Amino acid sequence: MKYLSGEIIQLKWIRSVLFTIPVLLVLISCASVDPRQVDVEIKEEPPEVKITSFTEALTQLGKMTEIYATEELRVQSKDIADNTGTSGATGGEIPRDVTEMLQSTLNSIGGKVRFIPYNPAFIQNQMVTGYSTFENKMIPDVVITGGITEFDRGLETRGSNVDAGIAADFTHAPSWAPSNSVAADYGSGEKYGLASITLDFNMIDFQSMAGIAKMQTVNSMKVSKAVSEKELAITLLGPTFGLKGSIKKVQGRHAAVRLLVQLSMMQIIGKYLMVPYWTLLPDVSPDPVVMDALKKAYFAMDEVDRIIKVQEFLFIQGYDVSITGELDQATLSALQKVKPGANTIDRDTYLAVFLSIPINDDTYERRMELNKAYAALAREPEIAPEPVVTPQPAPKKVTKSAPEPAQEPQEVASAPPAPKTEKKAPAETKTSSAEEEKRRSALKDGLGGRMLSEDEW
Repeated sequence: MKYLSGEIIQLKWIRSVLFTIPVLLVLISCASVDPRQVDVEIKEEPPEVKITSFTEALTQLGKMTEIYATEELRVQSKDIADNTGTSGATGGEIPRDVTEMLQSTLNSIGGKVRFIPYNPAFIQNQMVTGYSTFENKMIPDVVITGGITEFDRGLETRGSNVDAGIAADFTHAPSWAPSNSVAADYGSGEKYGLASITLDFNMIDFQSMAGIAKMQTVNSMKVSKAVSEKELAITLLGPTFGLKGSIKKVQGRHAAVRLLVQLSMMQIIGKYLMVPYWTLLPDVSPDPVVMDALKKAYFAMDEVDRIIKVQEFLFIQGYDVSITGELDQATLSALQKVKPGANTIDRDTYLAVFLSIPINDDTYERRMELNKAYAALAREPEIAPEPVVTPQPAPKKVTKSAPEPAQEPQEVASAPPAPKTEKKAPAETKTSSAEEEKRRSALKDGLGGRMLSEDEW
């Protein structure tokens, strides 16, 4: 009996060894299981151009300034920094200085917007070394000031967890097994946090160093971070196998600041130049500052100027209209295509035509054609009537006391007239307004002829 029980124990031991040895061989053969063979692959990515959701809109804003023929705007900026002090306390969670972001944003607009950097030390050093002077240097029209004014962390923090487990005991488990229980456990957890960043910008007139009314922007953006974890554990007759994974995602604070800078520059430049910049942005309402400025500009124009402006807007949209200042049939026909039922250029019609201009290459091309036509028209010389020559009166008697010096005829060219020469006469004669008008009509810029003398008049 003792011999039989010993034989059974020996058989169980042999069976356990035979089961364990293959498992160990498989584990040893896997190099990834060996703690000494640790390696990780790094995903290498080539450099790429930084493109944001406002990159295309900034380029379109520059084209919009040329299509609407705005005045040239020279912009300079002061240093834009973190005014909250959080960048130092949090180890650079938000940027300390965003001046370069602002400068690259302004320089990317193009069109009628010119960026002028502010670096007095650099200019002074260039002048000392003799490399440059103040010749051909541009003077800015406006200056932009601002900074990061708010950074609120922990505005909202949420967390959730899920845990589940099941276990069972088997009475017929092999005796060699360390345990007769089977179990499974699952757990997951999530955590979510929200913060807010706010940037303020103001526009200052360079000449007066005074703030320009309503030329300011205040924009905020919510940034979030989240953590998620999952665990799975299985117990089979003693041994336990587990899987665990976690991920953490943080919305870039620096990238969010760049977006706020780009949006703010579109707003403040669009307000100053009175262009509908909001049409370039998704889900943005019309700017009341721009709309009020357009209404004031409409009220300041007379009827002819309004018609000319509308004809320009219709022409660059592709309608076959002539810019005459008269509300002709061609203008009315094109006007009714933009706003059906319009017979006059009232305020709403003017705004509808102004806002209907598309920003594309075709519109830009027709604006360039219109500019060329205006430039050619400005170069044409004015056609003036021939000088009026009146009959010469009888010559006066020349006295010995005060002779009248002869006046040589002088040609009149497009250059400025010769300076007046003083001469003494026995008595001053006042010319009437009619005679003075005749004298002025005899002298025309760009035409030949001579100026009549006092005796001839």
